[in-house]
Amino acid sequence: MSTIKAPAIFLAQFMGDEHPFDNIDNVAKWAHGLGYKAVQIPSWDGRCIDLKAVAESKTYADEYKGKLQDAGIEIADLTSHIQGQLVAVNPAYDDLFDPFVPESLQGNAKGRSEWATDQLKLCAKASANLGLKSHGSFSGSFLWHTVYPWPQRPAGLVEAGFKKLADCWKPILDVFDENDVDLCYEIHPGEDLHDGLTFERFLAAVDNHSRANILYDPSHFVLQHMDYLKFIDYYHDRIKMVHIKDAELRFEGKSGVYGGYESWQNRPGRFRSLGDGQVDFKGIFSKLTQYGFDNWAVLEWECCLKHPEQGAAEGAKFINDHVIKVAEKAFDDFASVGADDALNAKLIGG
Repeated sequence: MSTIKAPAIFLAQFMGDEHPFDNIDNVAKWAHGLGYKAVQIPSWDGRCIDLKAVAESKTYADEYKGKLQDAGIEIADLTSHIQGQLVAVNPAYDDLFDPFVPESLQGNAKGRSEWATDQLKLCAKASANLGLKSHGSFSGSFLWHTVYPWPQRPAGLVEAGFKKLADCWKPILDVFDENDVDLCYEIHPGEDLHDGLTFERFLAAVDNHSRANILYDPSHFVLQHMDYLKFIDYYHDRIKMVHIKDAELRFEGKSGVYGGYESWQNRPGRFRSLGDGQVDFKGIFSKLTQYGFDNWAVLEWECCLKHPEQGAAEGAKFINDHVIKVAEKAFDDFASVGADDALNAKLIGG
C-alpha cells in the first residue's frame, strides 16, 4: 500500500483574466498559499503552459518545472480534455466544437481531428519531459447521441463506433507508450467512455493497450446512479488518476438524471463543493489506499452554488483530512510469535 499524494488542484476552472488567475506564476503562488502541493495543468490554456515548447525542449521543460518548484508547487499531471474531445467528434457536433480549434481549421472536420491528434502526441512528449507518468483526457464520442436510442440502434452500430474510436486512439496510445506515460480517460457522460462497460468495450477494441487507463471522478457516477466504490474494485488496476469532486442526485417528481434542460442549479443531479454533496470520500480514500493508488488526489471544482475561491480554500484541508497515512505495521504485531518453521509444522500436525 502507498500513501496518496495530496493535495493538488486542477487549474482549468480557475484561469481567467484577473490576478492571480491570469498566468501560471501567479496561480501557482495562489495555490501554494491555500496549502496545495501540486497543480494539474490544462494543456490547452496558454496562460498555463506553452505545450509545444515543453514537448520539444527538455531544457525548457526543466526551467518550467523549476519555476513552479520555486513557488512550492509540483506538477501533478497535464490534461487534454478539450483536445481529446476533438479526436473523435460526431458530425452532429461539428458547429459546437468549432470554436475550440484554430480559426483556420473551423469547418474542417478532418483537419480538426488531425490537429487534436497532434496535440495529444505533444502532451505525451511534454509529460515525459516533465517527468510525469500519467495524463488525463476525454475519449470524444461518435455514439453518445444513441445512448438512449429511439429509433432502435441498427445492428452493429455500437461495434462499428468503438472500432472507429479505437482506430483514432491507437496511434496516440502508442506514442504515450513510447514516452512511458499512461493515458487516463475521464469516464464522463457525453463521451463514448462514460461507464465501466463502455471502457471495457474500448479496452477490447485497442487490444487491452497497457496505456489505456482511467481518470476516476466519482461525481459522474453519482449523477448516473452508479456504485462508485464497486467501480474501484472492478477497475483499480487501471485507475491512474483521481479527481476529488462532490455531487448530489436529489430524487424528485419532475426530472431525473437527464436534467430536463434545466440550469445546473435546478437539475436533480448537480456538482457540489467538497463536503456539500453525497459522495462517500472516506470510502473512496479507503479503497484507493487499499489498492495502492499512489498518484495525486486532485480537487476539481465545479460547484453550481459555492464561489470557486471558497471551494478551493476549503478543498485543500478537506482532502488532507481524508488522506490515509499507510500503517507501517499490523495492529496485532505486538502479539506476533515470529517465524518458526518447526512450530508451524507442529501446528498443522506435521
